[in-house]
Amino acid sequence: MRVRVTVNGVAHDRDVEPRLLLSDFIRHEIGLTGTHVGCEHGVCGACTILWDGEPARSCLAFAVQAEGHDIRTVENLAPAPGKLNTLQQAFQDSHALQCGYCTPGILMTMTAFLAENPKPTEDEVRHALSGNLCRCTGYQHIVDAVLLAAERGA
Repeated sequence: MRVRVTVNGVAHDRDVEPRLLLSDFIRHEIGLTGTHVGCEHGVCGACTILWDGEPARSCLAFAVQAEGHDIRTVENLAPAPGKLNTLQQAFQDSHALQCGYCTPGILMTMTAFLAENPKPTEDEVRHALSGNLCRCTGYQHIVDAVLLAAERGA
């Protein structure tokens, strides 16, 4: 099937198998490997992208379902090569990642969350993070980073 989708502002037009997952399309067809695939069941959140501005699990959608939609991946967050956006910088400053596997999905989830809730409480951040699994950090530094980003006006 033919799919036409915009990813990070760039139009992509490809022939794909109808069963190709959006996560695999992003990673293998267009080469954006920041979107990670963890559980392939939509539980872990590692594959979270922004679909028309809303967080979505790319492992739960077929590429053909993204036809005509605006998809944003973690590669789209940085304002320029070698520069970090406010949330990414807060993650670095707060030591909010260890292995980094879950980080792209968390960054995408928190980008949408902060756009909707620019002055969150710690409890609100923890609730928003509840759909993203991290095996390494224990979450406190991630919560600190999100609150720092909000303070900085992310």
